Amino acid sequence: MAYFVCVVVLTLLFLATAFIQWSFTYWKRRNVTYLPPKFPFGNYENTFARKYSFGEWAKNLYDEFKNREIKHAGLYILLTPVYFLIDPQYIKNIMQNDFGYFINRGSYINEKGDPLSAHLFNLGGEPWRNMRTKLTPTFTSGKMKMMFNTVLQCTIPMQEMMTRECLDKKPIMIKEVTARFTTDVIGSCAFGLDCNSFKNENSPFRNLGRNAFEKKSKWYRFRRGLVTICPTITKTLAITFLSKESTRFFINVVKDTVKHRTENNIQRNDMLQILIELEKSCLNNGKPSLTVEQMAAQAFVFFGAGYETTSTVTTLCLYELAKNEDIQNKVREEIESVLRKYDGQISYDSLIDMKYMHQVIQETLRLYPSLTTLTRECIKNYSVPGTNVVIEKNTLVLIPVLGLHKDPTYFKDPDKFDPDRFSAENIQKIQPFTYIPFGEGPRMCIGLRFGMMVIKVGLTCLLKDFSFFTNSKTKPPGSNKYTFISIPEDPVWLDVKKIT
Repeated sequence: MAYFVCVVVLTLLFLATAFIQWSFTYWKRRNVTYLPPKFPFGNYENTFARKYSFGEWAKNLYDEFKNREIKHAGLYILLTPVYFLIDPQYIKNIMQNDFGYFINRGSYINEKGDPLSAHLFNLGGEPWRNMRTKLTPTFTSGKMKMMFNTVLQCTIPMQEMMTRECLDKKPIMIKEVTARFTTDVIGSCAFGLDCNSFKNENSPFRNLGRNAFEKKSKWYRFRRGLVTICPTITKTLAITFLSKESTRFFINVVKDTVKHRTENNIQRNDMLQILIELEKSCLNNGKPSLTVEQMAAQAFVFFGAGYETTSTVTTLCLYELAKNEDIQNKVREEIESVLRKYDGQISYDSLIDMKYMHQVIQETLRLYPSLTTLTRECIKNYSVPGTNVVIEKNTLVLIPVLGLHKDPTYFKDPDKFDPDRFSAENIQKIQPFTYIPFGEGPRMCIGLRFGMMVIKVGLTCLLKDFSFFTNSKTKPPGSNKYTFISIPEDPVWLDVKKIT
């Protein structure tokens, strides 16, 4: 019996070894340049002891392939082959020209076990097309103007807090300030709710943001690592993106708000109202109505993308302006000049006139893109133009955004903060698909306008009244190694002085 068990075990080990070795020949069999993988992580880092964020890891690979003048390559994440893009034309083909082959992101979705994961960013195929079409009206210029005053009102408690903090003459953890501001903005613009984040630092929505994006526990790291690199395994093991408590809280907020509005015939100009109207339209046309979970999922991605990305970009923008006081002064001079034209009033139209501020934000997004990598999934066999390579159905495609943004071929002295790269004259010289902080093609970020509006409102209100400086506690922010959205690994401390 012992002999039989030993033979079976050895046979299984032999078969497993042979399978692994065969799996790691995938790209060789397709004549695609690749890096030799190592078991068990392939070309990926040990997800439990990472040295780099996902975007930095991808940038390192991008640099290596680019130096070898390779336009596309093959990678392995665990045993899974991943198609890695380097050349901007290849990227354009995937994201735009041949989009029909790459409509999906290949993201983690688990509608039953993790209902908030089934949102617009993750959806693919017809469900994505339908939801994208339905949600697009939320982000028109007209809707932005309607929400503008709501966003502006959220700056009042922020300015009051900053004034109080200045009296202490101590360094300020600036991300906490911007995070409370954007939490209030999203609470108001998505749900019509007053979050009061500046009065209550542990408000439910603020805690939701911390739990979703800022936790650093080992279980959190493990879960996020699997969600990022192994969405199928994550779903099989019933590992969720959010905790059950956070999911339950968010669904209940949506459920209670919808019920209150429906029963009292209340209408607001916000994201949730769009979803309520969508549900009514479905019912009137005999189509399946949106479930509370589906509505909550769309509201959640609006909260997640709007809260975290805008607060991080605003924080990093202030960090760079504190390091570069001449640029900060130039932005402030533009704010003062433009506001004089608008009788001192901050308005939607006045922000459009702040051209240099827009350049500053664009340069911040170049150095610190919120999504340092983008993914696509091949939905049918695809012949790569100009080659004999065929990308098979279900293959994941990885686009190294950070690598492109910091490539000296496209951006001279790439680590330097230089908003003039995006002047009216110079922006025309930027090669297409080398600067993609919001993605490109049909899956370009739907909330681009809203995010830029919130960042500009926050920066305008802060910079017109306060000056920002570095101090002994200020250090390069780095990037959290375990989050999908790029956020600073450590607090960003700045000195702030009120302008008299």
